[in-house]
Amino acid sequence: MNHQFYYIGIAFFGMINGMFSPLRVFAYIFAKMFMVVPLFGSESLILYFSSLMLGTATVIVGGIPAAIYERFAGVQGDSTEASLWIWLAGTAILAIPAIGNFLEIGL
Repeated sequence: MNHQFYYIGIAFFGMINGMFSPLRVFAYIFAKMFMVVPLFGSESLILYFSSLMLGTATVIVGGIPAAIYERFAGVQGDSTEASLWIWLAGTAILAIPAIGNFLEIGL
């Protein structure tokens, strides 16, 4: 399988978790506290930023087990198929609560 399909899947799960996660309320409150001035107090920009922040955190945290695997396997250079599968599975597991909300809304 081509590497770009893994990256598309990882980005998809990050996007779903960023938009539909139950943790979005906490991300919104955090963004509201710290980003009111840089985002001009716009509620839509703050909501978008909280979604982006949560999706990025999903991709980063989902990649930690893959990075640990690559470290112990001694992978040099580009990621292997196994580490990309681990990364994809990590982001999918983190997005499980959000997938329920995604399917409930029916987009």
